[in-house]
Amino acid sequence: MALPGRIDLNDLLVFQAVAETASFTAAAARLGVATAKVSVEINRLESRLGLTLFSRTTRRVALSDAGQALYEECRPLLHGLEEALERAGSGKDQLTGTLRISTTVDHASLSLAPALAVFSRRHPQLGIDLRTSDRVVDLVEEGIDLTIRLGWLRDSSHRTLKLVDFDQYVVASPGYLRDAAAPASPQDLAQLDWIALTLMPAPLTWQFTEAGGATHTVHFRSRLRVDSPGAMRALIESGAGISVVDQFSAAEGIRSGRLVRLLPDWSLPRAGIHAVYPSGRQVPPRVRSFIDFYRDYLAGAAV
Repeated sequence: MALPGRIDLNDLLVFQAVAETASFTAAAARLGVATAKVSVEINRLESRLGLTLFSRTTRRVALSDAGQALYEECRPLLHGLEEALERAGSGKDQLTGTLRISTTVDHASLSLAPALAVFSRRHPQLGIDLRTSDRVVDLVEEGIDLTIRLGWLRDSSHRTLKLVDFDQYVVASPGYLRDAAAPASPQDLAQLDWIALTLMPAPLTWQFTEAGGATHTVHFRSRLRVDSPGAMRALIESGAGISVVDQFSAAEGIRSGRLVRLLPDWSLPRAGIHAVYPSGRQVPPRVRSFIDFYRDYLAGAAV
């Protein structure tokens, strides 16, 4: 193996981005540079090391064995360097670096994106990379600093912090209720058209609790199933049926009259909005700062 020449730290940062995104194009988007620049720097790094770091096909870029070994060695060092630089500047008023944050498409549109707009104005030297997906992302593999998850969390090796609790409402559109009898009890709901959100672990079984403490479990049947909270809300507003929507997502529709809350004297299990971030390393100031900010933002925005 040839002895490496002088290695540019930027080449290693580009290498890390390609390794975590498995794409030259996605790495370029993360770094804010041209795809051609990423290709040039990876070729230069491979030439200086005398190694093939990636296997390239028309569909994806994958780490070679040598590339995997280099990535595992470099990743904690690069994260440590980034955090050291952030700590050095933590006494300044402005945050720096890039906050890479993810959440669901619906939550991003309704809450997280408006919050990030405010946070960004307060910290103009901070870059923000918002990624939206209704699947559960791999924080380490995709280089995410922080993800915001709703509902009930499964066991995780990551650190989690509950930001706020929220209620859940059964809702319908006024148009749907003109053609269907309004329910007087949870049992009546089973006779209506239920829309199942397949992201839920048990979308057809819900437990209702009355103000006096009585509980009733309802098992639903559903012709309509959907894997997106936003699409489900659109189906409800269009009169396709009823379902459970979190209070944040339901708030504007209820205020405008597009949605009606059913059985307000009965409650469903409360859920939470959680901040999830990688364990095993010190939390960067940009992440700590945003978690504190978003917790306060949600408390002020709560319905």
